[in-house]
This record gives sequence, structure tokens and C-alpha cells, in this order.
Amino acid sequence: MDILIFLAIFVALISIRVLKQYQRGVVFTLGKYSGVKGPGLIFIIPLIQTMQVIDIRTKVLDVPDQEVITKDNIPVKINAVVYFKVVDPAKVVLEVERYRYAVVQLAQTMMKNIVGEKTLDELLQQRAQIASMIKKELDEKTDIWGIDIAALELKDVIIPEQLKRTISKAAEAEREKRAVIIKAEGDRIAAENIAAAAATLSKVPGALHLRTLQSINDLSSDQSNTTIWMVPVEMLEAVKGLAKKWNK
Repeated sequence: MDILIFLAIFVALISIRVLKQYQRGVVFTLGKYSGVKGPGLIFIIPLIQTMQVIDIRTKVLDVPDQEVITKDNIPVKINAVVYFKVVDPAKVVLEVERYRYAVVQLAQTMMKNIVGEKTLDELLQQRAQIASMIKKELDEKTDIWGIDIAALELKDVIIPEQLKRTISKAAEAEREKRAVIIKAEGDRIAAENIAAAAATLSKVPGALHLRTLQSINDLSSDQSNTTIWMVPVEMLEAVKGLAKKWNK
């Protein structure tokens, strides 16, 4: 009797499983899939049923560096991080072996295919859009495995050191070009303003002399300034005429 009680307790203990809220159990009866159980208290028939526990929380996978040749034949290294979760525990057990490894391998292939269709400039300027394209393709491929790709981010785009220096020089040349253009535009606007002001002063009698007197007044208000008297050309011509008369 004691032996029977002991066996009954032993069988009960090995038959009971407790699954946490984020766990699901894929149950097989005599090797045949018979359902998904959990969370909570689960009973398994010893020797007849087995159960594989699957974590359904969001997982993070690092995709190692991949060397890719861009559309303009530039070798770059890229890496990524993938966020995914199991949405169908039965499929992830029945349809794919080592699903984590499978997701990483598929992500590497998608990265090579999509980045290989882009130029280096597109890769650097459209990183978010390219990551979204890779994520979409990866999500479609993993649906049959019962996996949902929540997000994919390209972490680093590593380009050859020599190319970095070339890009830096090109960027510096572009900045210098823009500076020259801006300065030239400023000079043009200033010249137009001066020409417009001169035209206005020339149309009003005495305006030029009044502007001259105003400038002298502004300069003389500060004792540290040296005042330069500007004599109109007409006055100089008059003085020259008087000097000629006296010499005669």
C-alpha cells in the first residue's frame, strides 16, 4: 500500500507543470501535436505526453556585421538589431528548427539583398527607410513560423577609412562652395542697395550735400574719431577757376 501511495504521489508530481504568464506549452501525445497549454497549472500524462515550453515575450537579437557591396560597388559593413516575439507557439515548434538562429540568418540575407540595391549615399541618407524595408520583408518571411517582427534597426554602417577621408574632403569643399556663393550673393545685394541709394540722392537737389553734412556730424560726435572734410567737386572746380584768373 505504501508503495502504491508513493507511486501515485510520484506520478502526480511529474505530471504537474506550472507555466508562467509569458510561457506557453506545446503538447505532444505519443509524438503527435495535441495543442497549446498555459499559462497556469498544466497536467501531462507521463510517458505518453511531452511538452515544449515557449517564451512569448519580445526578444532582442543582434545581427552580426555583414559585408555588403552597394549598388555603386562600395564595400560596407552593416549590423542590425531585431525585436521579435512568438505569436504562434505551435508553428514556431512545428515549422522551424532553432527559430532564433533562423531569424538571424534570414535577417542577414535580407540585409544583403536590399542594401545591395542601394547606393552608398542612399544607404547613409535613408537608413530608417531601408531598415523599414528589411523589417517588412523579414516579417513576411517569418509569418509561416509564427513569429512577428516588431522592429528592425540598422545600428552601424561602417565604410572603409580611405573613403571616409574622401567623403570628409568632399563635404569640406561643398561647405566652402556654399560660403563663396553666400558671400557673392551678399555682395550683389549690397551693390544693388548702394546703387539704388546713389540714384535716389542724385535725383534730389542738395541731397548729396545734406548726406555729406550728416556723415560729418555723425563722425564729429565721437571725440576718438578723426574727421575728414569732404569737399564737393564743384567747389574744387570753382577754386581752380579763381586761381587761373589771379595768375593772369
